[in-house]
Amino acid sequence: MDHPLRLDQTELAVRPWRTATLVVAGIAAVELALLVMIGGALLAKPEPAGRKAAPAKAAPAKHETKPAPAPAKKVVAAELPRRKVTVVVLNGNGRQGAAAAVSSRVQRKGYRVGLVANAPSHDYPTSLVMYRRGFEGEARRLAHDLGVKVVSPLDGVRPAQLHGAQAVLILGG
Repeated sequence: MDHPLRLDQTELAVRPWRTATLVVAGIAAVELALLVMIGGALLAKPEPAGRKAAPAKAAPAKHETKPAPAPAKKVVAAELPRRKVTVVVLNGNGRQGAAAAVSSRVQRKGYRVGLVANAPSHDYPTSLVMYRRGFEGEARRLAHDLGVKVVSPLDGVRPAQLHGAQAVLILGG
């Protein structure tokens, strides 16, 4: 005997919830897609009005243009002759007698040596010439004469400690 299919109350209650869940999930997916598109549009940089989009491939230039040269570093010339420039020679490498040996070389180049002493520390990796304000040209000439690569304004040495000298030579390792 055939029995008609009879649905219980529990089965009738399940079907509307499944359908409702699928409809709500579909609506949520559409809303998410719209929010992503709106957010992307708001976060993207808007192109200013009147500005055209860049062409995909630029046309080759008819003539080559060279970039502008970098501004030349102002070279300060020495104003005092070597015999009027006084140099303080400091031993910054810790080798005994290094400052005395180099001070005689400084004198042979024509400079006056004002003071020969030890630097506050003996861990200078390279030699350097420091100068008082207004004597950069003389310091650069001294560095060139001695083959020293680093030249800078006074750093850590007060002008009063120079005993009237215009430059300081600190010997490094």
